[in-house]
Amino acid sequence: MIQILSPDGVRTDRDDLPVHVSDAQLVDAYEKLVMARRLDIEGTNLQRHGELGLWPPLIGQEATQVGAWLALGSADQVFPTYREQALATWMGVELSQVLATWRGTAHCPWDTVATHFSAYPVMIGSGTLHAVGYAMGIQRDKAADPSVDAAVLDFHGDGAMSEGDTNEAYVFAASMKAPVVFCAVNNQWAISEPTSVQAPTSLYRRGLGFGIPSVQVDGNDVLAVAAVLSAALDHARSGRGPVMVETWTYRTGAHTTTDDPTRYRTAQTDEYWAGLDPIVRMQKYLRSRELIDDAWLAELDERAEQFGAQVRDAVHQPDPDPVALLDDVYADPTPDVRADQRELAEWLQGGQ
Repeated sequence: MIQILSPDGVRTDRDDLPVHVSDAQLVDAYEKLVMARRLDIEGTNLQRHGELGLWPPLIGQEATQVGAWLALGSADQVFPTYREQALATWMGVELSQVLATWRGTAHCPWDTVATHFSAYPVMIGSGTLHAVGYAMGIQRDKAADPSVDAAVLDFHGDGAMSEGDTNEAYVFAASMKAPVVFCAVNNQWAISEPTSVQAPTSLYRRGLGFGIPSVQVDGNDVLAVAAVLSAALDHARSGRGPVMVETWTYRTGAHTTTDDPTRYRTAQTDEYWAGLDPIVRMQKYLRSRELIDDAWLAELDERAEQFGAQVRDAVHQPDPDPVALLDDVYADPTPDVRADQRELAEWLQGGQ
């Protein structure tokens, strides 16, 4: 497993994986870790108060999202799971748009082209197929215009490795040399099933079986994730085909707010992973280099409080027109969809 920043905050650089991150970016990365966790806490609380229909916690997995943010190029397209809420906001998705999705008042209210952040796939593993298709489109764009310099970063969980869609996506990506990086976020649990039940070996070895260069990285290490994903995206953009990166992390919270992880996890396991917390190790490293101090952390706490208030304010938005929601079924609504809209409008007006 590739690691650059140890749990004790000790940095060991590698010649084969340079970390192109400035000191200012390191401090910003720490702030993003903290804000990602605050977003998650607020999202969970909003669901508990009935403001959201569902919330999939990201707590514990913040470093993978921050590392991805540092690695992405301006033209790269992200295909998320339903847990990359923090990365979405850094890529330009508004807080209100993220919350509207989990409030159930919108399908995908953001511009996926302008933000380079695609819609959430709720069906496990389905996003991998969309990601590879998009990457094959990039290939054709590059054939027509060699200046195109883009790749796809696809996130999927360890559970998605057991889905046929994901395996089919890997087959197409390998066969077509599609410019896609699969980031398999191994948070140790596919809902209540541990990864060991799904795979008797490390997940990244499955990528090797498809002929895809694959690597396992400490997913709680921002620097390692950034370095590995940066190299992988460079590989994909250069026309050398796909890469699989397994980020080894832990889902500290529940699978979603409908889940009770105490039914299948032990307190001892949670305690072990608490010692590998990505925020703690990053703070230790930054303190050791005197890039942050108590005064700066106190100011960050104030900014986090203000951010929490922004999240709570963003959840308050008008309910949508149910008829208009059907506009998103197809790019060009079919006669059947239009008929459904008329029927729904009549029903809402009490004319059924």
